[in-house]
Amino acid sequence: MTRSVYVTGIDRGDGRQVIELGVMELLTRQVDRVGVFRPLVHDGPDRLFDLLRARYRLAQDAATVYGMDYHEASALQAEKGTDELVSLLVERFHQVARDYEVVLVLGTDFADTQLPDELALNARLANEFGASVIPVVGGKGQTAESVRAEARNAHRAYDGLGCDVLAMVVNRVAPADRQEIEERMRTRLPVPCYVLPDEPALSAPTVAQITAALGGTVLLGDDAGLARDALDFVFGGAMLPNFLNALTPGCLVVTPGDRADLVVGSLAAHSAGTPPIAGVLLTLDERPGEAILTLADRLAPGTPVVAVAGRSFPTAAELFALEGKLNAATPRKAETALGLFERHVDTADLLRRVSVARSGRVTPMMFEHVLLEQARADRRRVVLPEGTEDRVLRAADVLLRRDVCELTLLGDVEAIRKKAADLGIDVTPCQIIDPHTSELRQRFAERYAQLRAHKGVTVELAYDVVADVNYFGTLMVQEGLADGMVSGSVHSTAATIRPAFEIIKTKPEASIVSSVFFMCLADKVLVYGDCAVNPDPNAEQLADIAVQAAATARQFGVDPRIAMLSYSTGTSGSGADVDKVREATKLVREARPDLRIEGPIQYDAAVEPSVAATKLPESEVAGQATVLIFPDLNTGNNTYKAVQRSAGAVAVGPVLQGLRKPVNDLSRGALVQDIVNTVAITAIQAQAQQEASA
Repeated sequence: MTRSVYVTGIDRGDGRQVIELGVMELLTRQVDRVGVFRPLVHDGPDRLFDLLRARYRLAQDAATVYGMDYHEASALQAEKGTDELVSLLVERFHQVARDYEVVLVLGTDFADTQLPDELALNARLANEFGASVIPVVGGKGQTAESVRAEARNAHRAYDGLGCDVLAMVVNRVAPADRQEIEERMRTRLPVPCYVLPDEPALSAPTVAQITAALGGTVLLGDDAGLARDALDFVFGGAMLPNFLNALTPGCLVVTPGDRADLVVGSLAAHSAGTPPIAGVLLTLDERPGEAILTLADRLAPGTPVVAVAGRSFPTAAELFALEGKLNAATPRKAETALGLFERHVDTADLLRRVSVARSGRVTPMMFEHVLLEQARADRRRVVLPEGTEDRVLRAADVLLRRDVCELTLLGDVEAIRKKAADLGIDVTPCQIIDPHTSELRQRFAERYAQLRAHKGVTVELAYDVVADVNYFGTLMVQEGLADGMVSGSVHSTAATIRPAFEIIKTKPEASIVSSVFFMCLADKVLVYGDCAVNPDPNAEQLADIAVQAAATARQFGVDPRIAMLSYSTGTSGSGADVDKVREATKLVREARPDLRIEGPIQYDAAVEPSVAATKLPESEVAGQATVLIFPDLNTGNNTYKAVQRSAGAVAVGPVLQGLRKPVNDLSRGALVQDIVNTVAITAIQAQAQQEASA
């Protein structure tokens, strides 16, 4: 029977979308097929479902998501009664439920619905759907005592109507009251009560949303600039020196369009990062001349300048009435919302209460969820040497919003801050270090000279070497100032890992440093090695790669069954290449009899049960291999890229193994999500290294 979770409320304005998004995140960690059902819907676009569909790649037909619109429901209830309305909605719910392992139900929104006793209707629908309920209570603008009373009343109401209440959520409370409310509710309710503080970035409209609401015209700016949150509004009227003192981080400057001095001054301040602003909104339908706009564009490329026809006062009134919304066009708000949910909700306990059995399939998204959750469980510090690179900064933004780890960015401090400001990214939580000016440079030079004295490296020479961001970052890891390093988005593999070979070196039990890729296919995760480091390993090195890859696989939840790949299976072939693989397999069996391994074996016999049944019917690995070891770099690199492009697999890596401390390389074509995943993997490796040394 399909399991379903019903997220509902007691009134409007509770910010429930954060909870709905958080619950969806939890469910998609467990199962592959999650359906969505909204019993009643308003006319117009459903922004939350659009976000869920885009973020979680839902294939569900939008027409099946909705029971009916509110007007139809109100008319049906008035004409034929509540029983008829409920009966029809139950029928439509089950049309969805039969196709999915679990269904997330989005309760009514208590906003101009014209439905009597809406709470009771939600409770009855949840019972008829067989769904467990998570009621949400809004706390914005309320005292701690009134919030506690509303939460108790909400639980009493849903419980009294026969609902299976999983947990209560109190959302948007004053941050100063959060802990007190949580402690009081812990003893007042029989179910967990999670308390989330109000997060200004979630209710702040983006510049794009403001532009659409006011019918503005974009004079300057790119998509990244328009996606910035307007955290405050600063209205221009004072002379420039006083006006600049009034600017706040993330503010939207609102000024008449003929005040070119304020436009240029605001953008110059943004360019200097003192402070970074969201953009400039020009009123009175006045626009600066072409020369001013050209200067503005050069001062702060990408920063939006928007013109509206209204006067300043009416514009201000409209601005203060706007509130940001989660939707598919605001992915950064979604990351903020999920970070907020995961910080203040005991997700492991809530998932246990939902009691959704984990799917036998492991999708790429499920694997990525596990990485972030595992990294977040014991936060580590990761150093990113490429601190001025756009993709690295965007990845840092995601990692910070999701509270995955602590970050150090390397590079020119002002350049990093300016680039971050241009991208609308707050790097305040990051440690930012310029290797050229850092007080650590002399210490690192002395340490590097000590490590490389046998190569004739002096302190003077080392002083120049350690100014390189990859050497500096590697030394931070070696000296315990960071737990791991990720680089390579603009540097070559050699530039990224050479410092690690020289400074960190291999583990005592490892003969070489090698790599693996996690290949996330539609229904499983395979581990490929070595596809990035060793061109032509000998039998001993190949055996070492296999043992290391099995350990890496197990560390990330993949049960290792090792296939030593060759162009022949079993004893059917001969020759130097096959003999190398055969010898490597023998060495692994002798050194690690606990590992399941088969080789030499062809790829099809390793992964396809029907082929394995013919070629190696007695093997416990053939047909179900999870760790695939290639005989050389040429074969491995080409195979992973062929599978990635032809089968649509998500390739996570390369993940380096064999180093005493974690350093990982990125492809120079890495996407933002690739960087996020690699940083999470590095943090998890650092956790394991810490445990091993404890």
